[in-house]
Amino acid sequence: MKKIILSLLLIIGGYFIANAQNMNMGSTYKTAIGVKFYPGAFSIKSFIQGNNALEGLAYLSPDQFRLTGLYEIHANIEGVEGLKWYVGPGAHIGFWNSSWVKEFPDRNSGVAIGVDGVLGLDYKTKGAPLDFSLDWQPSFTFVGYNYFEGGWGGLGIRYTF
Repeated sequence: MKKIILSLLLIIGGYFIANAQNMNMGSTYKTAIGVKFYPGAFSIKSFIQGNNALEGLAYLSPDQFRLTGLYEIHANIEGVEGLKWYVGPGAHIGFWNSSWVKEFPDRNSGVAIGVDGVLGLDYKTKGAPLDFSLDWQPSFTFVGYNYFEGGWGGLGIRYTF
């Protein structure tokens, strides 16, 4: 299943890259695709109207797969071209199976569904088609185990269109 999901993400990413008519060299962007570090995710972000964006994240680890969707509201930070702060709600669905990890073959598996929030900074470099983000993404899972996670988020690096 992981190979199928990874293949789909690569195909979607290739589609966006192939349809990019020119490199985005300004300090704004419409769509960006890349990675986020911690815990490790593929990321695609697209502005849908003004300063409102949707971000999709696909987290992969040895024992789980998690999809997260975020609705982000951005605002400029005066004095620094290309720098914005953002905040917004979201949701996630995840699948885990501890038998995927050889050290824990007799543990359980299941589905996790919950809500997320995000608070962060987004910087689009002028003169290069690169975007960097740093955010905190707390979440609460209410299907599967009920628990709060305060450690999601991290450094994102994306190619912009």
